[in-house]
Amino acid sequence: MSLPPLVREAVEARLGSVIELGPVGGGCINPAVHIHAGDSELFLKYGRRTPESFFATEAQGLRQLRAATSRLRVPEVVAYADADAESPYGWIVMEWLEPGRPGRDFAHRLAEGLCELHTPLEGGWGAEWNGYIGTLAQDNTPTESWSDFWQRRRLAPQLELARRNGWVPGGDDGWERLFERLPRLLAPAEVDGPSLLHGDLWGGNILATASGEPAIVDPAPYRGHREVDLAMSELFGGPTRTFYEEYDRRRPLLPGYREHRRAIYQLYYLLVHVNLFGDAYVARTAASLNAVLAST
Repeated sequence: MSLPPLVREAVEARLGSVIELGPVGGGCINPAVHIHAGDSELFLKYGRRTPESFFATEAQGLRQLRAATSRLRVPEVVAYADADAESPYGWIVMEWLEPGRPGRDFAHRLAEGLCELHTPLEGGWGAEWNGYIGTLAQDNTPTESWSDFWQRRRLAPQLELARRNGWVPGGDDGWERLFERLPRLLAPAEVDGPSLLHGDLWGGNILATASGEPAIVDPAPYRGHREVDLAMSELFGGPTRTFYEEYDRRRPLLPGYREHRRAIYQLYYLLVHVNLFGDAYVARTAASLNAVLAST
């Protein structure tokens, strides 16, 4: 991989001479490179014609997570720039976390750190800023109830985007029936209250550093119910069973999560995958919706 000249010039204007040490795999949206700049090893990610304030939003999210947890490693943001009239490329540079194998206590430390991140917060459901999930806009405008937020800010916008792209997994009638049931199914969250969420906690965004400690990257944060992070972590293969047992011991899950709410939260991420990657996820999304309806 060779950096586009405009990216190299912009980064070197901020950080000095850049030496590329090799590509970094694992991401699905933007290319990433391990670099050396000044006296530091750094991580550089860039994209062409990314949405407005795309990397500024990522920088804000990383800083929020760093401020919210001392038990999980979150890379420090060094510099960033978004695409503009002078360059079609946006980019972000952050601390390099040397990868390694999970330590013997990795699952326990990850559970401890996520429980710390999920400390109850004031301020209601949502955030005072909007964000992105992948490259898709994520509206975080606060609502008074969690079920209203999950329907209006998460499921409905992605369903409408899928419809414009020619897909309605499970059919409109199925989604209407789910929306009618959401206030009842998500009611336990109202008592539990909101926490700061990572927001996109699939297995690829949970890392082990060279010292074996857990780290989290690529957030899409807002104030939501803590079960959302757990549900996403289970969708595409995530931490070990020990992690979930330890989390449940520290902050017990509420009745109905495994039976109903986990799949309801996963429906959002499945719709996101339909909209990002196409019809390969349509059948799975429809099957998940039908399973929720059958169980409720």
